[in-house]
Order: sequence, then C-alpha cells, then structure tokens
Amino acid sequence: MNKNLNFLQLTFLLAFIAVGISAYSQKLKKNQFNNPLALQRADPFVTKTADGTYYFIATAPEYDRIEIRSSKTINGIKDAKAVVVWRKHDKGPMGNHIWAPELHRIDGKWYVYFAAGSAEDKWKIRMYALSNPSEDPTKGEWKEEGQIVTKKDIFALDATTFEHKGQRYLIWVDRGPGNVVNTSLYIAKMTSPTKVDDKQVVISQPDYDWEMHTYKVNEGPSVLIRNGKVFLTFSASATDATYCLGLLWAKEGADLLDPKSWNKLDKPVFFTNEKFKRYGPGHNSFTVAEDGKTDIMIYHARDYEKIKGDALSDPNRHTRARVLKWTKEGMPDFGQELDDNEMALKQPKKN
Repeated sequence: MNKNLNFLQLTFLLAFIAVGISAYSQKLKKNQFNNPLALQRADPFVTKTADGTYYFIATAPEYDRIEIRSSKTINGIKDAKAVVVWRKHDKGPMGNHIWAPELHRIDGKWYVYFAAGSAEDKWKIRMYALSNPSEDPTKGEWKEEGQIVTKKDIFALDATTFEHKGQRYLIWVDRGPGNVVNTSLYIAKMTSPTKVDDKQVVISQPDYDWEMHTYKVNEGPSVLIRNGKVFLTFSASATDATYCLGLLWAKEGADLLDPKSWNKLDKPVFFTNEKFKRYGPGHNSFTVAEDGKTDIMIYHARDYEKIKGDALSDPNRHTRARVLKWTKEGMPDFGQELDDNEMALKQPKKN
C-alpha cells in the first residue's frame, strides 16, 4: 500500500514538474522575436494603443511614401499588411527623400511627423506633419498640416515628440551652431501639435570619435521616461556599419530646455557586433511588450558590413526588436554582447 502511494505521489510530482517546466519555457519565449520584423524598413517607430494594437511605421527604401502596419502582437508586424497612407508630391516641397516617419496620438488625433526634401532638391530637407482624426490610422483621410517651422531651418529632420509633466516637447535634428558642418539635437516646447515655441536649444552635438565616422552626426532621437529620468537615445556617424546608438539623460524634474540638465555617455551603448551579423544598428524607438510591462527596443540594422556605393542607396536596413533591460542603478542595459532573443531570457525587475 505504501509503495503504491509513493508511486502515485511520484507520478503527481513529475507531472507537476513537467507543467512547471512548460510554463517556465513559455515565459522565457514570450518576449522572443521573429527577427527581422520588417525587411528593408529603416528608422522604425512602433506605438501601442490602449486596446493593445501595435502600429508600425518606417522609412521605405524608395523614399517615396508613408505606410502603416497594424498588429495585435509585435511579431505580427512581420506579416501585417502595409497600408500606404500618403505619397510624395511630384513637384515642390515633400517631393523627395521621405524619411523617418513617426506616428503619435495627440488630443484624440493621429499625427505623422516626417522629413522630406523637395522634388527639385532632395537635400532641401525639412520637417512636415500629417493629421488624421480616425480611431484607426490605417483608415480615414490624412490631412497635410505643412512644415514644422524652426528658427534654424537649414536641415531639419527626425522629429520626435513626447509629453512630460503636462508639457509636450519636440526633439529634432538640424545643423549645429557655428560653422562646423554637423547635425545636432534640438529641443523646444510645443505650443500645438504642429508648432514649436521660440526657445529652441541644442542639447547634443558630436563630441566623440564614435559620433564622427565619415560624418559628424547626432540624429534619430527617441525618448523613454523611467526610474526618475528622461532617457534620450540618438544615432551617430554614417548610416553604414559605423552607425551606432548614444545615450543622454536628464533628471525627471530638471529643466529640459537647459543644456546643462543633460548628461551624455562618452561611449556608444549599441553598435556593430559581427558575431550576431548586426551591422550599424540605430534609429530606434521604444514600446512595451504584450504584457504591458516589459520595455522593447525597435531598431534597424543590416546583416552584412560591406556596402556598394552610397549607404543611403543600400535598401537592406531591416527592422528588429529586442527587450530593453535595466541595471540595478536604473539605467538602460542595451545588451551589446547579447543576441536580440538572449535579451529576453532573464528580465530583471525595473526600479
């Protein structure tokens, strides 16, 4: 009798362990990604709505249109239909180099911020906005709101917007101060979803060697507010294998329009890793996983180093996703020495 009871207990114990292992395995896999999420899509931006829908927008390699995909999961972006919501003009402004669109929901309306050159001069690049009152940004009519005018107004692009303590801000890229040809990061308060305040300040410009390969570049800003800090990633150097991510941060209660409020790490936080065929990672955005808690970084990279001709003519910057970890000190850990899916295996608690 005792032997039978022990056998039954052992059977139940083994079954319990098997269920536990299966559940643990599922937990490990839930944030792993079927990368690349989108072939030939650079400068990716993903936003998640309250109902759990992910909307994906990015630069198309033809530089001629803006398209949006929707999915209930991050992995679902891979097979989601791309809906073209706007095409470049045949003449004049917004006629060339349609770059780096971002999709934001502001005051009950969707806005797309993007960069564009003119049909006659593709390098006459400025920032523009579209708006759409529909609940679903893949539907309804998109209205051209025109140029987002800034004081510098020389080479404006890569606009991103965020709200902090009741105030909306815009961060964008333009030529830096002085006569040195570079691109720098500017910030200003927004007086409306399409206008910025007169006070516009530079919070970062290329300072280190890793920001100056081929070109002196700070671009592609992306904001994440966590752990009492406003974190700002940006991309640096040329759009080849030297492209990389840098990091700025300010205290949550600081004056974000004071350049002294911003700290800049003297080394890149995410850059080429040949082991994983991850070349020139950059121009990222942030979202959260399906669990509503885990921070996810969306970014682009190539899977080879050598490029024939101009890097901007090479279409193979692919969109990828990875978990963003956090250190005990509350700083983001980008996992430079880990594969995208390795980042999901052991997720520490955020502060």
